[in-house]
Amino acid sequence: MAFLGLPLSDVLKSTPEQEVKPLTKKGRRMYAGAQTTRLNSNWIAGNSSADAEIKGSLKQLRQRSRQVCRDNPYGRQAIRSIVSNVVGPVGFKIQSQIQLVRGKRLDQKLNDIVETRFKRWGRADSCDVAGRLSWVEMQKLIVNSLVVDGEVFIRIIRKPFGRSSIPFSLQVMEADLLDTDYTGKSSNGNIYRMGIEVDPDFNRPLNYCFLNKHPGDTLFPTRTGEKRHVIIPADEIIHLFQQERPSQSRGVPAMASCLKALHDLNGFQEASVIRARAASSLMGFITSPEGELDAGGEVYEEERVTQFEPGVFKYLDQGQQISVPDFDSPNGEFPEFMAAMLRSCAAGVGVSYESVSRDFSKTNYSSSRLSLLEDRSQYRSIQNYLIDNFHTRVFEAWLEMAVLSGNLNLPNYESDPDRYRRVRFVPRGWEWVDPQKEIAANKEAVKAGFKTVAMVVAEQGGDLEELLPARADEVEKFNQLGLIFDTDLSSGVTTSAKQTIIDENQNETNGKET
Repeated sequence: MAFLGLPLSDVLKSTPEQEVKPLTKKGRRMYAGAQTTRLNSNWIAGNSSADAEIKGSLKQLRQRSRQVCRDNPYGRQAIRSIVSNVVGPVGFKIQSQIQLVRGKRLDQKLNDIVETRFKRWGRADSCDVAGRLSWVEMQKLIVNSLVVDGEVFIRIIRKPFGRSSIPFSLQVMEADLLDTDYTGKSSNGNIYRMGIEVDPDFNRPLNYCFLNKHPGDTLFPTRTGEKRHVIIPADEIIHLFQQERPSQSRGVPAMASCLKALHDLNGFQEASVIRARAASSLMGFITSPEGELDAGGEVYEEERVTQFEPGVFKYLDQGQQISVPDFDSPNGEFPEFMAAMLRSCAAGVGVSYESVSRDFSKTNYSSSRLSLLEDRSQYRSIQNYLIDNFHTRVFEAWLEMAVLSGNLNLPNYESDPDRYRRVRFVPRGWEWVDPQKEIAANKEAVKAGFKTVAMVVAEQGGDLEELLPARADEVEKFNQLGLIFDTDLSSGVTTSAKQTIIDENQNETNGKET
């Protein structure tokens, strides 16, 4: 037996046993996804940092995302669905959670004052420096920008505006205003990463470098001698974006992974419409030995004018032939292809196919419920992110300025501010898919202790603190007017017993009057 042209005995003699290594093919110990073969040789993946990848693509991604959401009906519907489900018609409801000094009960009187002042501040002329957006409308704009642009900046302005005497307001700033090209070292040795000055040791934002003018706002004049940049401290900026990598400094549009698919889908739709129009323009051609009977009006300046009109019969010259392609439109592949592409786009954005296409023709209760639960889980995630990073921070800053300006009198706020900062924001809820089934399931869950009544009410976007007093007032009015409804379950009495109590109260009242 020979090995590499040498006798095997000579090889074993010349090579120590511990140095003999088995011959393996290159890449045998690699993951299949990491191997390069002739079938995936064009699969090129970089090893750049998050900011390096974002910097070269951010402007183009943002511009294309806006164009898709502006011109493509499916892209626009996806954004509309997210904004509507995350914010809702009335936004996030505030619940102040200030407790009494003794005991764990809530200080209802003080909580009502704080909530009333905050809602009053939420008027458009007070909370927005431009005086255009109310607190609810501002939340909608923030969510819209967060999804379309991938990020949004809110600047805290400590000045009173409009009817508010609290020196606090907000300015929503578009992502383009943060100079992406402002990169390098600052004078104090820190690093600017796409317009954000960060601590080189911890990557913590210190300052933001904003442009004084939108880079695309070239049609309108600016102030003479105005500086190009303005540096704003990080404690005045709320930067919202979905962070997907630990070292990421800027946000990416939610449609980044499906922009190409939406663009191709738009082109496919356009080509299909043109093909259908051409196929529907049925024409007839007539040949005769004499050729064209009426050439007048068909030739101008020795150039033949070709017209393609539906329902028209044209004559051909002698010897001419025509070949009409078979357009085969519409065909059966169009709906399936559209549905497949829209499912891909919906998955990229993070919503269901039904939410984007508005096609509910193939859904039933089970599939609709599963789809809605998946969507609502995504919406809840966005809602929780906003509460933690936007609403709570705004409330704490507003509360501080309201106390310092004398608009709120909170005893011992300086020594115990955390007692007054306790707040709960209730996001919007959703209606049940099948109320009869889900109400019965919630009743059983409350009886078994798996849920509380507050949890059930919150799932529908309600507030138990508002529901209970309203319910008590309603029952009291029923009793005063002698009205009985099936929903009157106060004190656990039956309908007949309740009627007896009302009759006795009425008789007692009549006797006193007599």
